[in-house]
Amino acid sequence: YLISSQNTNGSWGSATRTKGLNIYAPIPGAHHAFRTGATGLALHGLLESGDRRPETMAAIAKAESWFLKELPRLRRADLTTTYNVWGHAYALRAFSALHEFREDDPEKQALIRKLAQQQIAKLVRYEDVDGGWGYLDLDSNHTRKPSGLPTSFTTATVLIAMHEARETMGLELPEKEVGRGVRSIQKQRTPDFSYVYSLSHQYRPRYYINRPAGSLARSQVCNAALRYFGDEAVTDDILRTWVERFVTRNGWIDIARKRPVPHETHFANSGYFYYYGFYYATDCIDFLPKDEHAFYYRHLARILLEKQEKDGSWWDYPLYTYHQPYGTGYVLTTLGRARAAFLAGEAP
Repeated sequence: YLISSQNTNGSWGSATRTKGLNIYAPIPGAHHAFRTGATGLALHGLLESGDRRPETMAAIAKAESWFLKELPRLRRADLTTTYNVWGHAYALRAFSALHEFREDDPEKQALIRKLAQQQIAKLVRYEDVDGGWGYLDLDSNHTRKPSGLPTSFTTATVLIAMHEARETMGLELPEKEVGRGVRSIQKQRTPDFSYVYSLSHQYRPRYYINRPAGSLARSQVCNAALRYFGDEAVTDDILRTWVERFVTRNGWIDIARKRPVPHETHFANSGYFYYYGFYYATDCIDFLPKDEHAFYYRHLARILLEKQEKDGSWWDYPLYTYHQPYGTGYVLTTLGRARAAFLAGEAP
């Protein structure tokens, strides 16, 4: 699907296929951010899939060329949105995999590292004044440094991308900004390891979206981010509990899948939480002892394989034409990591 749907310039997704209710997207910058995020996830999925057929290699090379040309131009669309944060984060995570993929090309690796370090600098630029990262700035005074609404999951997404860039490419991370991001997520954590939606929600911890059923996907990414950065409260038992909840209570977010109105269903879940949760559940599983990986990966794979569309894609929320590439990228990464665990002998 990804090979057949790739744009001629190497990216994925476009601003077409609108509907009655479209996500707020100031033009043209919001769509540059959406396209960058979708392309980063699609590229990551191709790389993690392990597929090295000629047509896959060509798609990877085209996406790489697009990033090298277009990524330096990514910035916030206007003072009301920082959607670009998602583009910086997912490009950074794709680059970590791409850097490994280009292990026989030191010159290309150097370009990848340079551009990746620029993404970290951009993320420092768009850090919220309260610490952490968000994606909307609708009600604030619209300051030069965003003063909008840092969210637990956006902050965790950024921190995981930064961590992986440091581990795979040896990049330097901004210590102060990382520390503020970690503390922001911790402020948004409740005693049961649910994570509220955003910093302002810390004063409404039992509001529907902030309860365990509303936090099923957020708890995966937030637990993983905090564990990566040394939070000892996120124990193996906490990771197990929340991955198991994600599987056994999957219906609470599955019922939101493909609904066109955000937050309209039980516990204010949205469709776009769905495959996002699987993607970051893999990070949580990988912290656990290797002999436990098979148990959890089999459950994730079983659910995902049943959801594939007839055209080969996966999608969870109608977002112009970005939803199929990003959904497929999320799932290919998840399944690729599951298969890698089996091939490495971590599972019978």
